[in-house]
This record gives sequence, structure tokens and C-alpha cells, in this order.
Amino acid sequence: MEYSVRLAPHAIVQIQEAVSYISKVLNEPNTANSWADYLQKEISKLDSMPARFPLVENEKWAVKGIRKFPVKNFIVYYYIDEDSNSVWVTAVVYSGRDQLRALNDMPI
Repeated sequence: MEYSVRLAPHAIVQIQEAVSYISKVLNEPNTANSWADYLQKEISKLDSMPARFPLVENEKWAVKGIRKFPVKNFIVYYYIDEDSNSVWVTAVVYSGRDQLRALNDMPI
């Protein structure tokens, strides 16, 4: 079964912030663009077998079906909506950040 992969507004903002930071603060616009392309490619792979990645360890979010997978130095959080055959990416968080806090800031 193939799923439609969608980005929640919160995840879109986080991706834009990461691209802006890499591009402007680190002064690496080429790296920012390469990272964004790679991230998009990896996220798009969730269209097939999205349940292959584990649920998060935190029970509050695991019971809501939030899963995670790493993409370079970031963690992508998502859930599967079986009713609509969709995968919703809800957050993209730098792995060095407090992940529990990032989950708690995530609207769902």
C-alpha cells in the first residue's frame, strides 16, 4: 500500500528555520540546499512501509502513534493515518536539542 506523505505546518516552519540557520548563520547556503533536498528525499520514502520506524519512547506520544527516524543530525517525527492512507510529518528537530521538549511543543 502506498501512503500520501504530508507535512504539518509546524514541521514546515521547523524545516524553514533549519535551512535559514544553515544558510545565514553558518553561512553555508549550498549545504542548506543540499540538506533540504536530502531531507525531502528521505521523508518521501515514508510513502512505503511507514511503520518500519519505531514509536517514540515517551508513552504520552507513543499512544498517539508518533514515530521517529533519523535524517543526518535531525529526527523526523510523524504518525500514520490509516483511515486516509496518509503519513503526517509533525516535527523535524535537530538531534542535539531536548527531544522531549520538542515533542511537547509539537501541536497534534
